[in-house]
Formats: sequence, C-alpha cells, structure tokens
Amino acid sequence: FVVTNIMDRKDVEKSADDGVYIDGLWLDGARWDVDSYSLQDSKLGELYAPLPVIHFNPSVNHHVEQGHYVCPVYKTSVRAGVLSTTGHSTNFVLMVYLPTNVDPSYWVLQGTAALCQLDS
Repeated sequence: FVVTNIMDRKDVEKSADDGVYIDGLWLDGARWDVDSYSLQDSKLGELYAPLPVIHFNPSVNHHVEQGHYVCPVYKTSVRAGVLSTTGHSTNFVLMVYLPTNVDPSYWVLQGTAALCQLDS
C-alpha cells in the first residue's frame, strides 16, 4: 500500500500501471496529515477524517515495514458483524499499512480504523 498525497480522486492523472487506486476511505480515531505524511491525532470535534487516495499494489511475501500502523478497514463504523468461516467479522474488509511517527500501539489504544462508509 502506498498512501499518496492526492486528496481528490479527480487529481489522479492516469491509472496505475500495476494495482489500483482506492479513494473514499475515512479514518476514525485519527487523521491523515499530508505535511508529515503520517497519522496524527484527530482535530478537536472531528469524528472522521478523509484518507488520501491509496495505491493498492500487489506483491509477493509482503511484510509490514517498521513505523507503520496495521489499520483495519471496516465497511461501516459499527465494526461488528457475523463471524464468517474465516474467523473475521463480515464487516471487516482488510488491513492497510499507514505510516506513523509514533509507536503503532498508540493507534491500537485509540481504536483507530478506516471506514468505507460513514453513518448517515
């Protein structure tokens, strides 16, 4: 995963040579700071913050680099669902790796997650 600094999908100039660009994810429990290229604490009164466009690029034997938070992505903010045969919630989508300037356990304690859909 490569988090770009593109906040609006209209600014993507061409399709990815390999993989896909994903847009429309929201952070719950944190915000993305374009200047520091990392997760930061949410601003006061901000429940959800948009994530920039992320380049999902397939690779073999991928490993998580140091300084990255393994962030769960859920369909909705409920974060619960029926357990599927894989042992994961049906609301769980995948994990994305987001750069952070603090220990990743900080974001675990914050309950930081990415969401595909906000509550209406």
